[in-house]
Order: sequence, then structure tokens, then C-alpha cells
Amino acid sequence: MKEFNYTINDPNGIHARPAGVLVKEVKGFESAITVWKGDASCDMKKLMKLMGMGIKQGDTITIKVEGPDEDAAAEAVKKAFEENF
Repeated sequence: MKEFNYTINDPNGIHARPAGVLVKEVKGFESAITVWKGDASCDMKKLMKLMGMGIKQGDTITIKVEGPDEDAAAEAVKKAFEENF
């Protein structure tokens, strides 16, 4: 399992356009990719659930990636966050 934290810098937090980019990025991977904010979590492949997490600027989230392509998936997710948030 791969795990990393990321602090959201975007003034709008995780909103529709970049959330769509994230979901599109992760759907190509077989691994389970989960976003955690405190005690709440969601499958990062589900757009509405991701947006429903209410992740705002300054929030630190944890991303957990587990599966056969977890190394590549974790790197792609990190890159997507850095480019969009």
C-alpha cells in the first residue's frame, strides 16, 4: 500500500473541474484509491462522492493506494494533485 498526504492550495478546494480531472486520471488504474479527510473517506473514482467530501483550501488529506499497479497510480495521483490543486 502507498500512502501520502497533500494540502489543498486551490482557493476553491476540490471543485467540479479539477475533481473531474482527478477521477478521469484514476479510473485507468486497477488499484483502489481512497481519499481520507479526518475520519471520512471516499473512493476517488466516484466524482460526486469526492466533491461531497467538502475538501477546502488548507485541508490536508490522505490518499491511500492499494493494488497491483499502486506505484504507478500513486505517482499519477500525486502529479494530478500538484497540477490541479
